[in-house]
Amino acid sequence: MFTPYSLPEAFDPVECDRIIDLAGSAPLADAGLVRNAFDHNIRRADLAWLDEREGAEWVMERIVTLVARANREAFDFALSEFAESAQVARYGAEREGHFDWHSDIGAGAAASRRKLTMVVQLSAPEGYEGGALELMPDTHIRSAVKGRGAATLFPSFVLHRVTPVTAGERWSMTIWAHGPAFR
Repeated sequence: MFTPYSLPEAFDPVECDRIIDLAGSAPLADAGLVRNAFDHNIRRADLAWLDEREGAEWVMERIVTLVARANREAFDFALSEFAESAQVARYGAEREGHFDWHSDIGAGAAASRRKLTMVVQLSAPEGYEGGALELMPDTHIRSAVKGRGAATLFPSFVLHRVTPVTAGERWSMTIWAHGPAFR
């Protein structure tokens, strides 16, 4: 069984603010699905890709270290690269921001090679209501740690969702580690 792995203090509050500021340094894009499809019944959020934001290099350096540690301690997957940029998402109550049940493995060239997903909680839990990251690695739903700066890692094939935000706003950062196909 693949249970979620948590790194409770992956980023400190000041670093979380820096990441949110980087994401907000240019207009955010409407979050889509794979292959530029949009369905607001499935996903409603605003996005920034960190590789498009100047000054975000330090974030990727930290991500590499965190993913290597988690993979060594919990997963032992064959990982070879980060083929996609880190994605910062804003889920706002004004749109009931959410992302329904899905897995992160998709049909695209990079998405088909996603093996490990890391989601970092950038907002303080008291800054919003709803917006829980829930995972279903088996028949039981598990909620991710909501502590600010906490990273939750799980195999990219695990079903997960973000429940609707009903007050405030939730910011998170997601990255995928890629590698050869599972065997």
